Amino acid sequence: MLRRLLLNRLVDLAVVVVGVSIIVFLMIRLIPGDAVAIMLGANTEVTPEAMAQLRERIGLDQPLVIQYLRWAAAALHGDLGTSLWTGHPVGEEILANIWPTLELTVLALVIGAGFAVPLGCLMAQYGGRAADVALRIATVIGLTVPSFWLGIVLILVVSSMFPGFASLGYVPFNEDPLANLARMAMPAFALALPILANLSRLLRSAMLDALGQDFVRTARAKGAPEWSVVYKHALRNALIPFVTSVGITAGYLLGGAIVVEQVFAIPGLGRLILGAISERNYPLIQATILVVTIGFVIVNFAIDLVYGLIDPRVRR
Repeated sequence: MLRRLLLNRLVDLAVVVVGVSIIVFLMIRLIPGDAVAIMLGANTEVTPEAMAQLRERIGLDQPLVIQYLRWAAAALHGDLGTSLWTGHPVGEEILANIWPTLELTVLALVIGAGFAVPLGCLMAQYGGRAADVALRIATVIGLTVPSFWLGIVLILVVSSMFPGFASLGYVPFNEDPLANLARMAMPAFALALPILANLSRLLRSAMLDALGQDFVRTARAKGAPEWSVVYKHALRNALIPFVTSVGITAGYLLGGAIVVEQVFAIPGLGRLILGAISERNYPLIQATILVVTIGFVIVNFAIDLVYGLIDPRVRR
């Protein structure tokens, strides 16, 4: 049954990637402005003859169907194309800029999901009491605060309180782990706060439902400690909707990380894709969005596999 589940999910993954690649390819062509005119305008006088020659050289003179099929066939062989501006392989440029974005996303997900579990359980244990009400108000505030605004506020507060603290820029982890974590702490927290608020509220609702089930009452009747009832019996049953939301959240975090990177001057995919959009660098935009999409579907594929470990009924 697990093999069948894997096969079905792999087919779904392939269909999603192909569908997204088509949508991305077509929507990028709707961006106002002509890439050829922009490229020529930066160097020489724009003439119809020069535009036609450059358009033919980079393959933009072909019908959209032919352009897509050529790009898709090359992507299947690992060739994501060549940057229209630098002439470098797009894959190399993405690889050089993806690690700060991945690190920021992973740190935010660990902070958000990691603290959401004890916070959600605590809210469920004290359901309806003053502690629960206070925490729910705090989570509502956390949901309404935009990550980029929180990042700006954190920079202002920290720079005024600790003038010597470096809050902008990026230091690779392999060069200086402590400096890396120090600079990534604020952007990771700014990105994680809405996720923490959302996941904790979701887990609270799932835990309240689980704590009212018969198996929990049975465990309490047998004299099981309260921590065991909450974290061993009820939490496992409540984790399925929580894990689902974590998988979806991971994909959205990649998009949110691109915005937060601009606030904290982190040289990740955000700077790369925004520069590509302004330059109408079609191969770079297509490849970057495709990589982010593939990361999203792979995370959700992994979440589907975790379902089978949490709930054996999923494998049937």
